Amino acid sequence: MTKKHDQKTIDRKDYKKTLTQLQIELVKLQNHFIKHDDKILIIFEGRDAGGKDGTIKRITQHLSPRETRTVALGKPSDRDAGSWYFQRYVAHLPAAQEMVLFNRSWYNRAGVEHVMGFCTDEQYHEFLETVPGFEQMLVRSGIKLLKYYLDISQDEQKKRLKDREQDPLKQWKSSPIDKSAPKHWKEYSLARNIMLARTHHLTAPWTVVRADDKKTARINVIKDMLFRLDYKGKNEGLVLPDADIIFNYDESYLQNGMIAP
Repeated sequence: MTKKHDQKTIDRKDYKKTLTQLQIELVKLQNHFIKHDDKILIIFEGRDAGGKDGTIKRITQHLSPRETRTVALGKPSDRDAGSWYFQRYVAHLPAAQEMVLFNRSWYNRAGVEHVMGFCTDEQYHEFLETVPGFEQMLVRSGIKLLKYYLDISQDEQKKRLKDREQDPLKQWKSSPIDKSAPKHWKEYSLARNIMLARTHHLTAPWTVVRADDKKTARINVIKDMLFRLDYKGKNEGLVLPDADIIFNYDESYLQNGMIAP
């Protein structure tokens, strides 16, 4: 495997061609899960500016909006704060014939809420204890659950956050939390490491994506999704992901540079 955060890149022409081919495969997948009443849930987590928005956009671009939903919840309301933590997420889970993509999820509690002090230590530890059981319940109910963590280097995050501030079309993405992210890099790294270690389990493992190169990350996330999910007419040769870019979490990757420090 490629060490550290030296990233493979993809030629623009090859990217467009491969993306189109993969989006055709995604349409096949959608036809299959509609026909077979499947329920698919994809969770995207990662650093601020990790590329979640762009990846989700390429996945959903040519899919039917009736059966494909993106969920990106805002700040919890007072009612949310007084409810069971998972309650507001449960309302957005997929029904039969649906694929739902969470742009951040209940893992906010293990990341931004913990680092920025938006939850108590007791709430944080309770979350880490209970989330594997919650996810096991979802999978046993018939939901096909995939969890992706988009990982970028510190230099790449600084570059992307600066680009956001300067681009008038991207300024909606910029928030006070985003702006403070570089100052809390080490705290977020520690929170990420604990989250991955405590919530990576056989029923719902974490898949880590090395996302310094956006195009390469997008292509490999889509390939990995298609590789893991069953559907008729799959182009097996097309959907094999690059193991240097996308891989199941393992603690050793925190030491060998595969996951950014």
